[in-house]
Amino acid sequence: MADFVYTPTRFMLPDSHYNKKKADHAVTFIEQLKHIKTSEWAGKNFTLLPWQEQIVRDIFGVVKLNGARQFRHCFVEVPKKSGKSELAAAIALYLLCADQEQGAEIYSVANDREQAAIVFNLAQQMALDNPALRKLCKFVDSRKRIIFTPTRSFYAAISSEIKNKYGLNVHGCVFDELLGQSDRKLYDTMTIGSGSARRQPLNFVITTAGNDKTSICYEEHCYAMDLLHGRKADPRFYPVVFAADDEDDWTNPAVWKRVNPSFGVTVPEEFYHDFFRRAEENVSLEAEFRQFFLNQWLSSTHKWLPMDKYDKCGEPFDPETLKDRPCYAGLDLASSDDIAALVLVFPPDEPNGEYFVLPFFWIPRENMQRRVRRDHVMYDKWEREGFINTTEGNVIYYDFIEKKIEELSRIYNIRQVLFDKWGAIQMAQNLEGENFDMVDFRQGYKSLSPPSKELYRLILDEKFRHGGNPALRWMFENVYIEMDAAGNIKPNKKKSTEKIDGAVAAIMALEGAIRRDDEKKSRGGIVIYDADTDTLTRNGIDFDEW
Repeated sequence: MADFVYTPTRFMLPDSHYNKKKADHAVTFIEQLKHIKTSEWAGKNFTLLPWQEQIVRDIFGVVKLNGARQFRHCFVEVPKKSGKSELAAAIALYLLCADQEQGAEIYSVANDREQAAIVFNLAQQMALDNPALRKLCKFVDSRKRIIFTPTRSFYAAISSEIKNKYGLNVHGCVFDELLGQSDRKLYDTMTIGSGSARRQPLNFVITTAGNDKTSICYEEHCYAMDLLHGRKADPRFYPVVFAADDEDDWTNPAVWKRVNPSFGVTVPEEFYHDFFRRAEENVSLEAEFRQFFLNQWLSSTHKWLPMDKYDKCGEPFDPETLKDRPCYAGLDLASSDDIAALVLVFPPDEPNGEYFVLPFFWIPRENMQRRVRRDHVMYDKWEREGFINTTEGNVIYYDFIEKKIEELSRIYNIRQVLFDKWGAIQMAQNLEGENFDMVDFRQGYKSLSPPSKELYRLILDEKFRHGGNPALRWMFENVYIEMDAAGNIKPNKKKSTEKIDGAVAAIMALEGAIRRDDEKKSRGGIVIYDADTDTLTRNGIDFDEW
């Protein structure tokens, strides 16, 4: 047994306890198995690494008052070659041969039967190499099945087809490389309800990071991260995620070591350095290195902003210091499932100075908790901390926003309100009646590209002082940019996987701020600027006719 000091998991319920005897039983069983792969490890006893042993002790040793295991679902997301498949194979064998479950059904599942057979084949070879298990098990290789005769239990690798799986009575499910699943059908069939007749079923899910943020794997990743960061609680779900943050320096060997729990053991340190040297010169290899060996969720298209640079602009400031200073407002209104955003941008009062940013956000209170559960976004926490506002009901009532703009105008010198006219015409007319200078900002390439590029430059120069609002940061992090043939850029809400309303509002406000000295200043009324033709109109009248 490994030299290991058990630290109780922080996910343990108050009425659960750590049963050392049960945990020792699982660890001892696994460490009597032998490694299968590579000349360095094959034939040696399976000595659990510290991170592996913690998982085993937690899922098998933490039990409720009735003696049944607390955890029913274990999600393990670690970089490639960390030893997760070997751990999964050993756990499958324990569930089959040592868990004392009569007629246990253990299954290996993946994107196809060939992938499912990877863990199964490891487990079968481990059993064959163990004299006791070899005598007690019957191996049906043609059906990818192992039968443990004393309890009439079996372990099988099965295909990914949904049919014929609804009647399974699962005691253990090993789900390999969840990132390969295109939808929830197989996953839900195997992990939800299929073990309801068992006293303590266990799903053991293993994966690396993927690149599809609409996938079931990313949903489970987000749920695991919510649990790890305390945003949610689920006493049955045991989360394990070893991954570099988006802001981490992927070129730093210290980051490689921190996020790879088997660093230098299952994969030599030299491998990382060799791979990194090639990845420095090849963008596709960089993405592969970061996704598979730093376990970062990357997208097929790159995000817009370097968030490490963005964060350097996050030093808090006192809004009181901005009283009476000229500013420009960007307004992006929302449907019931979006976020209404109002962002004030204060241009510098001296050449080459800093721009200050004040964001305000609204969501409907009635559907907030549903959105927290569905989207895994911390709207409730942000509301408690004052970073977003809620309005009554299940839609946003624009009266709240109108009143807020009027309130802010008594504090700050709002020169213009730039707005996307979708859904905002009535509000624009109301505010125009209150002597606000309203600019209908057409969201095309030529209108959005200059302020977008300027905002990027300001962030790199650390002159975009946003104060560290976490909701605004989340929205900027979500932005994906598309480019036309002329090199103009604009944020794309469809390609961006999450909400970006605050970022768009900030870009619109910045456009007003950087055009403040233009001779085509507005003089009341609703102004429409069309950058495609470089024209300004007020209430349908061309600027030159004013």
